[in-house]
Amino acid sequence: MTKEEFVRNMCEKCGLTQKDANSVIKAFTETVISAVAAGDKVQLIGGTFDSRKRSERTGHNPATGEEIKIPAATVPAFKAGKAFKAMVDAAHAAQEPKKRRSKK
Repeated sequence: MTKEEFVRNMCEKCGLTQKDANSVIKAFTETVISAVAAGDKVQLIGGTFDSRKRSERTGHNPATGEEIKIPAATVPAFKAGKAFKAMVDAAHAAQEPKKRRSKK
């Protein structure tokens, strides 16, 4: 889903104008980014936005195969809540074709 599609979807669900929906999305994104950058967690009903520390590690350059050091970093993360996971799982289960059992 592109940002434009997301905005249209928000407009339909909330009755907002596109300008208002864009403002809400921008404010939400900026608020989450600034909170996570400050080391805070943002807990919502669907899940939690947080930051995680990634330690230094060794990787490989895919073009040359050469070993490279990947420096330690703090990265943003999202942990989906139980209800969010269940909804995604149910939606994907409904889309999968039913598997046939072989007769023995």
